[in-house]
Amino acid sequence: MEERCRKIRLLLLDVDGVLTDGRIIYDNNGLETKAFDVKDGHGLKLVQRAGIKVGIITGRESRVVEHRAAELGIAILYQGAKDKLLPYEEILAQQGLRDEEVAYVGDDVVDLPVLSRVGLAVTVQDAVDDIKPYVHYVTRRPGGRGAVREVCDLILKESRRWEAVAGRYFSSVPRG
Repeated sequence: MEERCRKIRLLLLDVDGVLTDGRIIYDNNGLETKAFDVKDGHGLKLVQRAGIKVGIITGRESRVVEHRAAELGIAILYQGAKDKLLPYEEILAQQGLRDEEVAYVGDDVVDLPVLSRVGLAVTVQDAVDDIKPYVHYVTRRPGGRGAVREVCDLILKESRRWEAVAGRYFSSVPRG
């Protein structure tokens, strides 16, 4: 795991079931609502501070996702991707990266083509069972409930970048 994480330069994420718990909520006016975990967001900011880019490839289209990506400084955003391999290959070309430099977090069979290519393939604890045998890591936390933060921490700690980005939070606090 350490070797895989050390090579990661880009973290790609699915949205529904990964950054959210997979539920889609519509109000009476047809407006969509999604809930995002703030700890996941902070984890993404930490990996960005470590020099790892973050991107999103999702099969649905949602203004809520646009807002969340903008809030987190995520410029790589592909929505409406029915075949996720196409934007994945475009991202590799644009970023000048190789498969082994990418981590991807998905939760369903539509994610398998990308999961089978990347250097670090991850799924969430409550993912579709059929994809779990094809990944390198299954989170202990469910999608939308800290799974992305768990992946961020894993990458940072295993690649020995944790101290550089999070050490300042611990340096001034006495141990109890």
